[in-house]
Amino acid sequence: MSCYDALAPWYDSLTGDVPYSAIADLYEEEFKADGGEFRLLLDLCCGTGSMTWELARRGYEMIAADRSVEMLMQAQAKQEECRVRPLFLCQAAEELDLYGTVDAAVCCLDGFNYIPLDTLGKVFGRLRLFVRPGGLLLFDVRTPEFLRSLDGQVFVDEREDVLCLWRADFDADAGALVYGMDLFTRRGRLWERRGEEHVEYAHAPEALQTALEAAGFGGIRLRRDGPQGDAGRLYIIAERR
Repeated sequence: MSCYDALAPWYDSLTGDVPYSAIADLYEEEFKADGGEFRLLLDLCCGTGSMTWELARRGYEMIAADRSVEMLMQAQAKQEECRVRPLFLCQAAEELDLYGTVDAAVCCLDGFNYIPLDTLGKVFGRLRLFVRPGGLLLFDVRTPEFLRSLDGQVFVDEREDVLCLWRADFDADAGALVYGMDLFTRRGRLWERRGEEHVEYAHAPEALQTALEAAGFGGIRLRRDGPQGDAGRLYIIAERR
């Protein structure tokens, strides 16, 4: 089973409570505090592009990358009013390859939880190549404590034409939350069932800081006061040295 394949057409309707605007506010707060110029941004692991379009509407020039063709198709199909339409690229995070540098890179909603720590070090290395000196990397992860708290839980989300059922199990040996997801979608009088498996790795803040510093980032700060901070979402801000 693949990840974000069957889910892609339904992702936005099933995540309507995500506070994209509030997360974008946090980014802009950090840009302002930094005092540098932030005009061209990268949205890494952009998914269906909701954050990409949110930032584009605020006047930023956007490059967005994701490895899922299905999620990128949803992002490309959106028609939003903005000054410059985003450029969407089908690239895995560890194979990021841009035409030049960006002023900042962002990654929201657990994007880096999906990447094992050893591969994440490669991702940070690629980002250092394409974030300008003095630019920022801003991303969030779910804390290990939050991921462990989901062990054994079952969740159901239902809409008129889709039913999403997922079961979470924490694999202590792998240090990861594994959840199988079943999607039941209406097809006329019948329902079609498709499945996916998702794996989110529990990255300790200390390990992330070590990997960032090894890749050439500094000035690393952790914020627990951002959107969904009370639900285990930790925001990390780092400067490209």
